[in-house]
Amino acid sequence: MNTASMSRRALLTVAIAAVGLLGACASSPMPPEHRTKLLEPANGAVVTSPFKVRFGVDGMTVSPAGTMTGNTGHHHLLIDQLPVASGQVVPTDAKHLHFGAGQTETMLTLPPGTYKLTAQFANGAHQSYGPAMSQTITVTVR
Repeated sequence: MNTASMSRRALLTVAIAAVGLLGACASSPMPPEHRTKLLEPANGAVVTSPFKVRFGVDGMTVSPAGTMTGNTGHHHLLIDQLPVASGQVVPTDAKHLHFGAGQTETMLTLPPGTYKLTAQFANGAHQSYGPAMSQTITVTVR
């Protein structure tokens, strides 16, 4: 095996170990003082599109995606989806919105109907902190 192959193999081994470590960090139990919440709209609210969604978090710091410092992460908004299991990467699609720049609010446009909105907090690699770091509300869009 040549030096370049050994270097690539070593980098791959380190990358795999790092991903495993990140998953272990994301799946650790959350202390009860750590929680995420939807500050706006209120549960049961009747809104018109577009409407403001504001996120909050206790016990952790909001940081941009890619930041892997302990007790940090960023918000995700799940539309009619269950919370993401601890350690799992939050999908990226129209039902799983990422706020990886560290945003704490957004304007959301949805067609008329009733929706379950779930705030999900995840680490810098988009790995969910699990249901313990989520909150679900119901809103009706007129």
